[in-house]
Amino acid sequence: MLQFERLATDPASHARRGRLTLRHGVVQTPIFMPVGTYGTVKGVLPQSLQQMGAEIILGNTFHLWLRPGLEVVQTFGGLHRFENWHAPILTDSGGFQVWSLGAMRKISEQGVQFASPVNGDKLFLSPEVSMQIQTVLDSDIAMQFDECTPYWQGEGATQGGSGHVTSEAEARASMALSLRWARRSKAEFERLQNPNALFGIVQGGMFEHLRLESLQALVELDLPGYAIGGVSVGEPKELMRQIMAHTPHRLPAHKPRYLMGVGTPEDLVQGVADGVDMFDCVMPTRNARNGTLFTRYGDLKIRNARHRHDPQPIDPSCSCSACAGPDGLSWEQGGRGGFSRAYLHHLERCGEMLAPMLASIHNLHYYLNLMREVRAALEGGVFAAWRLRFAADRSRGV
Repeated sequence: MLQFERLATDPASHARRGRLTLRHGVVQTPIFMPVGTYGTVKGVLPQSLQQMGAEIILGNTFHLWLRPGLEVVQTFGGLHRFENWHAPILTDSGGFQVWSLGAMRKISEQGVQFASPVNGDKLFLSPEVSMQIQTVLDSDIAMQFDECTPYWQGEGATQGGSGHVTSEAEARASMALSLRWARRSKAEFERLQNPNALFGIVQGGMFEHLRLESLQALVELDLPGYAIGGVSVGEPKELMRQIMAHTPHRLPAHKPRYLMGVGTPEDLVQGVADGVDMFDCVMPTRNARNGTLFTRYGDLKIRNARHRHDPQPIDPSCSCSACAGPDGLSWEQGGRGGFSRAYLHHLERCGEMLAPMLASIHNLHYYLNLMREVRAALEGGVFAAWRLRFAADRSRGV
């Protein structure tokens, strides 16, 4: 079940405001989706996610398949009751995790053979198996099984290693395989009579004409929604932005568009302008665990010694429970609740688990509030002016 409505558009860009109705609830778009790899958003209670306005979260097909295993999730009737999250859930297909295994996996037309990173067991993941797993998880949005096209090929698959930049021929072969897997994913999804929605994933590496071929072939499958995959995989930022500008607005206007694994606040705002409706990224929680906090006025490194005596909250404009306290009033609104930078600096230096918990709450609230501001700007017809103010604020510095 999926219904997508466009509620407003921006005449100066491809940005749009929408509403997505799924089996477990309604999602306002553009939206950021917190990542819950193992059935939990690290360090954040479901109640806290609800309070900060999260409307949909992610689960990880690959990792949940390995642990706790399908028989456990099936006992609970799916992922929602198992993790006590009763709003929508999107699950990825496992393709990205398989790609990240590197030499531990062997790709064939049938699927991927690999050794479990948990216990070394030999496992096999295919489009059919991925659809079977996601059907047991009962996620509102399932993703087709695809091959994530890397930017760098070879040992380490990173610049500076012994690999090489993915060639056009390699990107074409990978894209074509993903298309064949998309057809198989759809066939198995329908055979299983899964009542949820299946999204296709546009691949093609950093080659625009391959992206267009992938897009056109996926559109012929008439899937409920589409994603742009294979970005933020080691390519330079300008190439990522090039694909962001090229692909989203060419997808069907009456269906939701999802940019996978991106990114910084600036990336999200640019993605909205390019026509994206849905985003996910581990950056808010991963950066929180490393002491980096996002604020309206730039990024803050809480471990820096200059914060040792600082009485300010993380972000004086923020109303999250870490910054504003129970009254919900930011410092700029006259509130004086919340935790100081000095306190979070102290927790970080002592290795206290409360530090990444509070930082995660703040960063996720920042991302979700950023999307609320984007939606309000689109509704009010002032998105262009809002973007200028956003950029000026972020460059001001904390």
